Amino acid sequence: MKVLIANRGEIALRIIRACKELGYSTVAVYSEADQHSLHVRFADEAVKIGPSQSSQSYLKIPTIISAAEITGATAIHPGYGFLSEKSEFAEICDACNINFIGPPAEAIRKMGNKSLAKETMKKAGVPVIPGSDGIIKSEGEALEIAKEIGFPVILKASSGGGGRGMRIVRDEAGIKSAFAMAQAEAEAAFSDSSLYMEKFVENPRHIEIQLVGDKHGNIIHLGERECSIQRRHQKLIEESPSPAVSEELRKKMGEAAVKGAKAVGYYSAGTMEFLLDKNDNFYFMEMNTRIQVEHPVTEMVTTVDLVKAQLLIAQGQKISEASKNYKLRGHSLECRINAENPYKNFMPSPGQIQTFHVPGGLGIRVDTHAYSQYKIPPYYDSMIAKLITWGKDRNEAIIRMQRALDEFIVEGIETTIPFHKKMMVNKDFISGNFDTGFLDRNKIMED
Repeated sequence: MKVLIANRGEIALRIIRACKELGYSTVAVYSEADQHSLHVRFADEAVKIGPSQSSQSYLKIPTIISAAEITGATAIHPGYGFLSEKSEFAEICDACNINFIGPPAEAIRKMGNKSLAKETMKKAGVPVIPGSDGIIKSEGEALEIAKEIGFPVILKASSGGGGRGMRIVRDEAGIKSAFAMAQAEAEAAFSDSSLYMEKFVENPRHIEIQLVGDKHGNIIHLGERECSIQRRHQKLIEESPSPAVSEELRKKMGEAAVKGAKAVGYYSAGTMEFLLDKNDNFYFMEMNTRIQVEHPVTEMVTTVDLVKAQLLIAQGQKISEASKNYKLRGHSLECRINAENPYKNFMPSPGQIQTFHVPGGLGIRVDTHAYSQYKIPPYYDSMIAKLITWGKDRNEAIIRMQRALDEFIVEGIETTIPFHKKMMVNKDFISGNFDTGFLDRNKIMED
């Protein structure tokens, strides 16, 4: 099989490595800004697909399909971001007899629209947050629903993501302005101004369940990931297992996630995301129909290679017995190392890296596409590396992360390493006492 990777950066490298271990040849695609990126160097073939802007390169479906046809690629792996959750891309791949390494287009479509996804999960018996039955048509309707489910409520863009098109409303007086602002933001970000409403769960944890399904109807879960340390709805630290999830709760959440995935005929890797309140009630939030940035922590505690699983499932193989019989071993943490200045409100810091030294030793994994003298372009996501640690328990994983962060040297640009160093010695983080509002309440860089 020849696999074209329709992505860039560390995830493109991650997929290339899995393909090489399975004996598959690889094709990298790259924009003008990425001509010196490592995924271009390590793939068997590479095709330039356009200018630096992602809208003219990594998001250009006809160009990517042409690159696959020119090189004779028989499959496309979309990675995460870019085209990974575009149902039309999966459909076009199918129409061109190219194996799309991901779920069926219909599952992507159903789970990509937030209101439709919620309705689908509700019918499947998965717990959902009380809210509107679909899209809200007016401010008046929004006010009626808010009164019915009780304040605070949250307005969300139907086609949303990354915290855009979202507004929390705590009383009747705030509905009018919040509705207008959320609509405008949703239209600007997604060309879709439609909104829906949910009850706002105060101080929840963000827990996601890793799923793997095959084309024979088998679906399993591989435990949970804790993703509550976020800034502006963007995850910064992830771990598995969650310090808040018991064996009993893991079983309940896993069963609910599997039930939801089966309802849409899901296969490949995917993630069901839940909000968990203080009373261990959990509610469906969304489903990510792709591999996740934070998938390595699950791999570290289960020893299941999720990208290899995707590749094999796409060829029609069943889920392996080893995957079905996994046992959680130890604890794993992931810190996202971004080219941002945490002392200046996480301002982006593109530019040329002068020195780049990654940590090593037992229980350390670094997924990165960066290197000394590499120039970080300003056009894409600011993540330059993922630092992952494993320990026999959470305490050892944290101590190992502290040591690894001290060894991680990046000069020439600013990074979020200082932020992560402060987090790893924060008493509340160490004790597991946090939720999604942790960074709003604790100004870590000002302490």
